[in-house]
Amino acid sequence: MRLNNMIQRVKNAAPADWLAFAAIVALSIVAGFTFRDYGLGWDDYAHSHYGELLYSYYATGGADKRAFEFYNLFYYGGGFDLAASILDRFTTTDLFESRRLMGAIVGILGLIVVWRLARRVGGPVAGAAAVILLAITPLYYGHMFINAKDTPFAVAMVFLLYAFVRAFDEYPKPKPLTLALFALALGLLIGTRVIGGIAVFFAGAALLVYVLAESKELGFKPAALRAAKFVGLLALTLPFAYAIMAVVWPYAVQSPLNPFKAIAYYSNFWETPWKETFDGVQILIPNMPRSYLPKLCLLKIPEIVGGLAIAGVAGSLVAIFRGIGTPSKRASLALLAAAALFPILLVVITRPVLYNGIRHFLFILPPMAVLAGIAVAYIFEKLRDYRRWAPIAGTAVFAFVVGITVVDMIRIHPYQYALFNHAAGGVRGAADRYMLDYWALGFKEASETLLEKIKEQKLVKPANRKWKVAVCGPPAVVALELGDDFEATNEAKGADFAVSLGTFYCAELFAPIMYEVRRDTVVFARVYDVRRLSFSTTYISTPEDRPAAQVNSAIHTFWQ
Repeated sequence: MRLNNMIQRVKNAAPADWLAFAAIVALSIVAGFTFRDYGLGWDDYAHSHYGELLYSYYATGGADKRAFEFYNLFYYGGGFDLAASILDRFTTTDLFESRRLMGAIVGILGLIVVWRLARRVGGPVAGAAAVILLAITPLYYGHMFINAKDTPFAVAMVFLLYAFVRAFDEYPKPKPLTLALFALALGLLIGTRVIGGIAVFFAGAALLVYVLAESKELGFKPAALRAAKFVGLLALTLPFAYAIMAVVWPYAVQSPLNPFKAIAYYSNFWETPWKETFDGVQILIPNMPRSYLPKLCLLKIPEIVGGLAIAGVAGSLVAIFRGIGTPSKRASLALLAAAALFPILLVVITRPVLYNGIRHFLFILPPMAVLAGIAVAYIFEKLRDYRRWAPIAGTAVFAFVVGITVVDMIRIHPYQYALFNHAAGGVRGAADRYMLDYWALGFKEASETLLEKIKEQKLVKPANRKWKVAVCGPPAVVALELGDDFEATNEAKGADFAVSLGTFYCAELFAPIMYEVRRDTVVFARVYDVRRLSFSTTYISTPEDRPAAQVNSAIHTFWQ
């Protein structure tokens, strides 16, 4: 019977559903062929060891507790790191390639959830459009391979949004499956980053819209009682959510106060502040202007995604305030609008420490894509009512504009996360005004080329020591890429080669350039031959201009 139902569903699938399915399959194939292209970032070395320590914790039945003393990473959930460590034991790839593969898997799962969420709220066209728009958002696509914290958090957040929308559709008595999904999503979200509690504001806004809508028909008291029943049923799932959180963030349950310790820890910036480039000026990260997040959203999100997301927010607000649609539909739109807008407004008001572009706010991208997909579905419906040929023309325009961004992403591969949109002038226009490869992905290509050059030129390693490489950036990343015959360090004295990022705090050395990692004429990294030359540093500026390169060295020492 179930098989017959599944066959019938396939037969009845809308063309847009097939398009969404094709997009997800195509992206999965591309990811399967390209995940090895992505280099290590600043945090990779640390997170890989955190995952190994968590694996050891479970493998020893909880006896090995080193994970709860490892730098400050125990304040984060380690579900992704643990999963990557487990995956590595079942693949032929090395640990860091396994992490890239796990990132691709998590990112694609996020696309599937976005499809289901947008389809539930706006129909098949909205679902297909949302998947495509999120897939061509370079921030999401690029980070899904390299980011062990922010991408999994974004996927967990949109999973929770999906569970809330299901719950609103079944209001005030969500079905058991919906309650289970809610608990799973909530546990994964808080267990990834404790700030996931911000979702209570999104849900609160949506529930308020639902209660006000029902109050007009039922009166406030009956509506409030139904809301209380709804909240009570969701609250019953909290023990299950807590258990899920405990699995992916075991530190949180070592003591009842540990989650609050994590909140307190991240309430204050714990590192020595450094400078980053914003709008052409080097600014200490605690002093970033209030315009930081909204401006970077406008410049890094593709114009078609940003424009349609704004249209989706505007349409949602119109539907909410004019009472268009069912209470469930309006509550779902309020949920999505709050998830996309509230974090931006909160940052503008509170002005926290900001750095690394908008990677910490990747979780606003999936709801933006869903709202953009809903806007596409609305426009498509209006075009269909206007002329028979209009939807075809609209689809062609949509495909053409999407294609422009796809070409941009292919051209800059594998540095999609560094891409700026055409309004910003692309990477070429943004290079001197904003940070591009802030996670040092260019070091993979630079290090691989250095190995090739040494082999091509038949260079002989100095006797009784390793090749010494001076690094402007995270030395542990270069060390892992180059292998055991190399010593990578921030110290330039006595170096044979230098590997530097193409960013403002790295000096352009007066030395032979062996290779430059370039995209659209912009230098992402350089390799120098500094044998027979003497340099005191590869940095150009004062210590406050440098990111905390010492962190990787400290972690390396701890691990050894």
